[in-house]
Amino acid sequence: MSLVETIRQWDEGVAAADKKDWPAALQLFSEIQEPNSKIYFNIGCLCLINGDLNATEKAFDNSICKDEHLAVAFFQRGITFYKKQKYEEALRDFQKTFHELRGNQLIDYKLLGLWYKLYACEVLHNVALAHAQLNEWEKAEENLLKALNLKTEAKHSHIDRALGSILKHKLFDLVELPMGELFRPNKHHVAQLEKKDYLGKAKVLASVVHQDAFSGFAPLQPQVQSVPPRPKTPEILRALEGEPHRVCYEFFPETAKELSLLPGNIVFVLQKGADNWATVIFNGKKGLVPYNYLEPVELTLRSKKEQETDQSEDIPKPPKDEPPERPAVLDTSTLNAKDIEESSAKEGEQEELKTCIIKVHFTYTVTIRVKRGLSYSDLLEQVCKKLQHHPRGITLRYKKNSTSEKVCLYESEMEIAWSQAEKGRLTLWCELTENKEKLPKEDLTQLVALHCYKATQPEDLEFQEGDIITLLSKVNEEWFEGQCKEKVGIFPAAFVEEYIK
Repeated sequence: MSLVETIRQWDEGVAAADKKDWPAALQLFSEIQEPNSKIYFNIGCLCLINGDLNATEKAFDNSICKDEHLAVAFFQRGITFYKKQKYEEALRDFQKTFHELRGNQLIDYKLLGLWYKLYACEVLHNVALAHAQLNEWEKAEENLLKALNLKTEAKHSHIDRALGSILKHKLFDLVELPMGELFRPNKHHVAQLEKKDYLGKAKVLASVVHQDAFSGFAPLQPQVQSVPPRPKTPEILRALEGEPHRVCYEFFPETAKELSLLPGNIVFVLQKGADNWATVIFNGKKGLVPYNYLEPVELTLRSKKEQETDQSEDIPKPPKDEPPERPAVLDTSTLNAKDIEESSAKEGEQEELKTCIIKVHFTYTVTIRVKRGLSYSDLLEQVCKKLQHHPRGITLRYKKNSTSEKVCLYESEMEIAWSQAEKGRLTLWCELTENKEKLPKEDLTQLVALHCYKATQPEDLEFQEGDIITLLSKVNEEWFEGQCKEKVGIFPAAFVEEYIK
């Protein structure tokens, strides 16, 4: 059952209870699928009215299972136990009700939909009655004295009478919930059940047809062919009062009666005082401004011809000077495709002769484009900028005359190196010489990985916890260079320790 259907049936059940049709109300509430604690409470109240105490007890049990802090449900179940002469169970429920009040004198259930106030003094009244049924007269008297201290209204005079009965060891009447008081659904939710016409009915506000009141769908109505022109005064000018003035200077208000104005604003002066202050209207607000900040201005209506004349006068005349000559454009229509290809090829060759692509082998490989003929210091600066490394401690090498031997590149070797660039390409090798202590090959140290390390840069060496790494060199105190699983790279020194066989 949907929430809408539940609220609708809930509302119908309450309406039947208001008419004191208890069987119909009980049937409507019983047909609700997956009822909440409030609906179970309503079912229990209706069963109590019909005198079915077993069904009443079951309904209030379900209500308490749905909401363990619903004090009024414990109160009603205590009344059910009392009527079934289960006084010990009734006493426990009345005491639980008083505990759920949490020190408050009352709980008003109006916001939850139940028009009833549960008073602490009335709960203690029923607690005392349960003690009296169990022949615990002293405890009954103690609870009634406590109830007298919590009594807040004159209608609770029955507590005084109950105390008199206890002193005489006599029983008194039970305080019960008024018959027919049920939890009602939220009125806003009930209002949403009604169908609403949000668009409403169409209404004719203006029509070219005399006394036209049709608001449905129909073909276009006949319209007047020609309407004689009739000048109309703008409504804004007819509604304005006072003399128009233009604001000359910016004015900052110092009191609530003054207005804030900017140069160029148009205000309407209603009254000018002898103290040089003027009462004006601006943007629908009325206030004071100094009159010497204003100057009179005339607002008139001009004909369309005058407006067009003024607009034409505002347009500046074209310049008398002759415009500069346009730059000459090469006419490619007379050139054939072969000439165009030859010219573009010559331009590409000239570009290649001016620049050179340098391939640099480091812990990873990079390429850069530089000007051909750069000096060693400029080339080193370009390479270090690409590698994001300081030039100090970097050595560049190249293969001289296509041999396998790598020769250090110095300023004196630059001319030879540039002459070896084939098709605008040159290969260099970059090595770190600073803070890099090479270890002898015959005494390589082996390390064991303490933690897993994932490579974040191309030059990093990735390994897993427990891997054996051969130490090749120490870059510095924090970074080592090593080999693991036929891969070479750098890694943090803190991630490894010396491997002891």
